[in-house]
Order: sequence, then C-alpha cells, then structure tokens
Amino acid sequence: MALLEVRGLKKSFGKTEVLKSIDFSLEQGQVLAIIGSSGGGKTTLLRCLNFLEFADAGTISVGGKVIYDGKAAKKMSEAEMRACRLHFGLVFQSFNLFPQYSVLKNVTLAPTLLKLDTPQNIDANARSLIERVGLSDKLDFYPCQLSGGQQQRVAIARALAMRPEILCFDEPTSALDPELTGEVLRVIKGLKGEDRTMIVVTHEMEFAKNVADVVMFMADGKIVEMDTPTEVFENPKNEKTRAFLQHSLERLGDA
Repeated sequence: MALLEVRGLKKSFGKTEVLKSIDFSLEQGQVLAIIGSSGGGKTTLLRCLNFLEFADAGTISVGGKVIYDGKAAKKMSEAEMRACRLHFGLVFQSFNLFPQYSVLKNVTLAPTLLKLDTPQNIDANARSLIERVGLSDKLDFYPCQLSGGQQQRVAIARALAMRPEILCFDEPTSALDPELTGEVLRVIKGLKGEDRTMIVVTHEMEFAKNVADVVMFMADGKIVEMDTPTEVFENPKNEKTRAFLQHSLERLGDA
C-alpha cells in the first residue's frame, strides 16, 4: 500500500486552472523529485499537500486513510485541518525562520506550542536534529548571524522536529548562492538514507537524477511524465519533457 495517494486533485485561482486532475502515489521511503518550468503547478501542488492552499476537488490519502476530500473540505474544522497538516512538513525556498529567535528556539517552538512531547524530549530531539544538519555549534545564533545555507539547514531541522510522515521541499536551493547549494543538497541526500519519504520541487537536475527514486515532470498544471530518473532523463517519452530537459542542459552549458 502506498504511503501517499493523490487522486484527481484540481485547483483554480479565479478562472485560471493551475492543477488539472493530478494523480500519483508514493511509497514509504521514496524520494520524488518534481521538475518543470515556472508556472507548471509544482509549488501549488506542494501547497495543497501541506494545506496552505485547499484543492477544489480530489482526494489526498496517507497510509490508506483519506485525510482530504475536496467535496467535503468546507465541512472540515480548524482542528481537523491542523491534524491533516501534521502528516506533512514543508521547507520553503526562503527559509522563513523567526528572526527574533535563536536556532534552538526556531526548532523547538512549534513542537512546544503543539505539546508534541515533554519539554525535555523536545529539547533533546531539537539538539539532535541541529547536530544532524551540522550546526551544533550554532545553537544560540540568530538567523541574521547565519549564511543562507545554514538558515536553510535550520529550516530542515525545524521541519523534521514535527516528525512528519512526508517531508516536502519547495525549491530549497533557489535562494542560495551556488557555493551554498551543495551543503543543503547533501543534507537532503543524507535524509534519504534514513528511509524518509520526501517530495522535492527542484531545478537541480543532477540532484533529481542521482538522488530521486521517481521523477515527475509537470507542465501546464498536469503530470506530463513520471518515471524513474533513468527513464525520464535518458529516455523521455513526451516531447514537452524532451524540450524542457534540452533547455535545462543548454542553461547549464551557458552557466
């Protein structure tokens, strides 16, 4: 049984249809990389999965249980919505750390407010996660004292502190200088070894090719192609996929 199943997900903003009946599933421990040009619906899909936006139609199931049904969305209570959000963690492209709090406080804040564990266990888990992302010497630092790459690693630790079943990344390196990109991608790659289920919207083609188990190419609000990295990158079936990959290679050549 798939850990995550998405069926018939649709989302419109006004008259603009951004997601057009999205269907896919993801197994426990798999890493899904979502690629595609801007405006294809990638970020909207992530935001719908994390309930930052609400799909107009379709279902989202985790562990075989439907946690969201577009037909009944208006009947969901705020408490039910908060419970749904706990299945997913989201790392934003712009870090979104609280500037007034230290690294440790940023990571412990949400689990403390939601009383996910005892204060002692929350603190111990946060320190362990911060060490895992290589920042144990920055516990008392504030975001303004960190590089962009360090801030993003704190954001990853913060998302992990909520113990989500599925960890999502929205272009996690797009706000970083090239020299800082590698450190964040190494952390994400390391998480794969812990059997974590992850969805990564990325423009880093090498990362998608070498780390993901499944690659999804989106365009015009649809899944155009979804297969293993080998098939998508070396034997793309769709002309739109081929054109996108060719353009990506040309950009890399110009860089």
